[in-house]
Amino acid sequence: MTKLSAFILALLITSFPLMAHTSLSTDDDDTRYLTGAVPEVDGKVVFSKEYQIPGMTQEAIYTHLMKWMDKRLKENKNAHSRVVFSDEKEGTIAGVGEEWMVFKSTALSLDRTQINYQLTASCEPEKCLLKIEKIRFTYQEKEKYTAEEWITDQYALNKAKTKLVRGLAKWRKKTVDFTDDLFKEVTVALGESLQQLEAPEKKEKQTARQEGPIVIQVAPQKVQTTAVATIPEIGKESAEMPGYTEVDLKQIPGEIFALMGSSKLVISIGQDQFNRTTMTANAGGAIGYQSGKAVAYCSLSPEQPTEAIEKAETYTLLLFAPEMNQPKVIIECRKFAAQAPQTGQAKTYVGEIIKLLIKR
Repeated sequence: MTKLSAFILALLITSFPLMAHTSLSTDDDDTRYLTGAVPEVDGKVVFSKEYQIPGMTQEAIYTHLMKWMDKRLKENKNAHSRVVFSDEKEGTIAGVGEEWMVFKSTALSLDRTQINYQLTASCEPEKCLLKIEKIRFTYQEKEKYTAEEWITDQYALNKAKTKLVRGLAKWRKKTVDFTDDLFKEVTVALGESLQQLEAPEKKEKQTARQEGPIVIQVAPQKVQTTAVATIPEIGKESAEMPGYTEVDLKQIPGEIFALMGSSKLVISIGQDQFNRTTMTANAGGAIGYQSGKAVAYCSLSPEQPTEAIEKAETYTLLLFAPEMNQPKVIIECRKFAAQAPQTGQAKTYVGEIIKLLIKR
């Protein structure tokens, strides 16, 4: 992505109020927020992500996104945050969001800004495009800024484009994290396996942030989507798990895409059968690709305990197809760092897929 952009949804960065203007972090983590982290289109900050979902009709995609957007915007519990336009025939949905973006919250102080934004979804057969734009901030109820004048590369990076500008760092970081979370929520909502593609002409600018270029394009593996499944056997039978075939992670079959959206997803943590934690991912999951690696997403609802998975370095996801008492798919994962969700929202964990087995 390009240029500076400030968005919300509680996550990583901790900074202090405007008078302290947040000191600039020098952690390596800042690299993902440098050049390309805030995209601009015709001088306007526009975060976008394209999804391609083989076999899914425009109507189905529209229904999934309409349900997600309506619920997501209503979580803000104010009249200004809602779906404002929808056209099922054209596959278009537009909504406006208004919520709080928290920089730091302690018993003695609360540093936050109100963020307003527009969400637009354009649905077509087997694909959709989601845009987040028209971002505005209201700080301390009186200071008003637009994303274009506050978090773009021009204002939020130093001249060498190697560091974030003190005072604007927290705004840029929170905005980038916010949009990443929204896109991840849509991935889970669609229930499909996605693969991220880079735009070649922008590739040289993406050393700071590998998630994608100005326009993030996400696409699934190309598989047959005919009524009769003709999924080839990929790999060979697992010696450790008789009856299961190990899947080449570069050729994940479309059958698994569909199973992720229609099966019970169970998380198993721990190798010792007498000391193992097992729970259902109540908020769903998805599989896809991130920075060239196959990854799996699993989401726990706010009321579910997270202590076991927080401590674990590895875990296993089990997909149980309807009326099956054995997992149809087994996904062994190495956990990536998870970002803290906004209060009352599901927490999503991302794991690099180490091994993927399917029962044949």
